[in-house]
Amino acid sequence: MSVSIHPTALVEAGARLDDDVRVGPYCVISGGAEIGRGTTLANNVTVVGSVSLGSDNMIHPYAVIGGEPQDLSYRGSSTRVVIGDRNVIREHVTISRGTEKEQGVTVVGNGNYLMAACHVAHDCVIGDHVILANGVLLGGHVRVQSHASLSGSVAVHHWVTIGEWAFVAGVSRVLHDVPPFMLSEGMPARPRCVNTVGLRRGGFSREAIDAVSESFRLLYRAKVGLDSAREILRSQGMLLPDVEHLLEFLGCQHGGRHGRGREQRRAA
Repeated sequence: MSVSIHPTALVEAGARLDDDVRVGPYCVISGGAEIGRGTTLANNVTVVGSVSLGSDNMIHPYAVIGGEPQDLSYRGSSTRVVIGDRNVIREHVTISRGTEKEQGVTVVGNGNYLMAACHVAHDCVIGDHVILANGVLLGGHVRVQSHASLSGSVAVHHWVTIGEWAFVAGVSRVLHDVPPFMLSEGMPARPRCVNTVGLRRGGFSREAIDAVSESFRLLYRAKVGLDSAREILRSQGMLLPDVEHLLEFLGCQHGGRHGRGREQRRAA
């Protein structure tokens, strides 16, 4: 099918729109935009700067994608937003371009659901199948790994990493990395238990869930430490790949500053 552009929309010269793209009323698309096949911009959507949107995305009214980073050190250099396929981006979501401090790109992967009024700041990287509920705020340089879920009004400090299959409860203040497979909540957020519901829905085996649960007990209840926990889990036959991943994540977190493993990169 051909591209459909409403008469009231403004599409600058140089913008590249693939087949079956639909641009609704009063949208504004800059000349640096690339929009993939089957993507729909409902109405009043703004795409500004260098933005690559993949296929079959649904962008709802008043979303702003590609705005300048809200960083006082930004001096107008050419940076980007790259968004994959099959994402739903709801009303009033803002996704800022990157800065020169990393690779100059803000990334959103595939199959994500960003609910109303979320903010994805400069240099964030979101994996695949992530859910950000209404009003989630991601500070600059945040990493949200695949299959993580953040409930409403969660605020995430810059340079934090949210591990895969993690769940962060609503109105939490996230100052430190959130380990994979864990349910965290609070002000500041802390791991409270294993995200067993999410893991079951994700198809994890009973053996894997039990091993992660035993890891949680050793690390957060018995507080035996990483090395001791690894040896105990090995002796119990529970040092599975998911457990190894959890322990590696925690090792990086402890190696950073303020409970944020990526602070090592920032310091460098």
